[in-house]
Amino acid sequence: MNQVYAKLQKARLMLQAMPLTKSGKNKFAGYDYFELSDFMPAIQDICGKVGLCGMVSYTHDNAYLVIQDTEAEGQVTFTAPMSTAALKGCHEVQNLGAVISYLRRYLWSTAFELVEHDALDATTGSDAGKPVTKAEPKVEPKAEPKPPAKVQGKAGDWQIVATMKPEGDPQDWLNAVGAASAMALEMATKEDDVMQIFKKNKQLFDAVKAQDADYFKDLMAMFTAAKNKFAE
Repeated sequence: MNQVYAKLQKARLMLQAMPLTKSGKNKFAGYDYFELSDFMPAIQDICGKVGLCGMVSYTHDNAYLVIQDTEAEGQVTFTAPMSTAALKGCHEVQNLGAVISYLRRYLWSTAFELVEHDALDATTGSDAGKPVTKAEPKVEPKAEPKPPAKVQGKAGDWQIVATMKPEGDPQDWLNAVGAASAMALEMATKEDDVMQIFKKNKQLFDAVKAQDADYFKDLMAMFTAAKNKFAE
């Protein structure tokens, strides 16, 4: 049993020494992340060299990554609770595929101690670790218009719903719309999906444009990039 732990630690060090690049980008939360394709080829190559093999499986409640020693008895198991993706307008199979992809990425990242950006801090605006700066004279900002309490796309596939609490920050609302749009585009499998996401939620995007024209331009650039990906 100790041998499999020794092999796993050796594999971690070998991966750590490799120049991996994070290709996943969450533009609206402002951080990069590892996609499976960024590290799986390297992990598979390393596992083959040190004598390990990893298998991912799922039950109704949990997802498992079992790393087996291929040269002796011994294995290490990593577990994550099953979750759900409930983006309105996405097919059940697409939601399931998104869950499986994320769980695979998280299980392998955990097993090999891959360091990821703290997405929670990125989306909640944590100030932990930021340098303390001298307070500037307080200038009362002009009151900015807030988005409607609730804006949603047309019912059916790809519908996105965005709500705004009375005490909420408009920027948080914009970020939520951007994150939901990014997730929908990530699940798109063809150019028509991209067009449908836009058409179904045009009312929502019009609200974004009225709130922040520059943010709207960035959002549309993301749609253009997604469309061009399928046109290549």
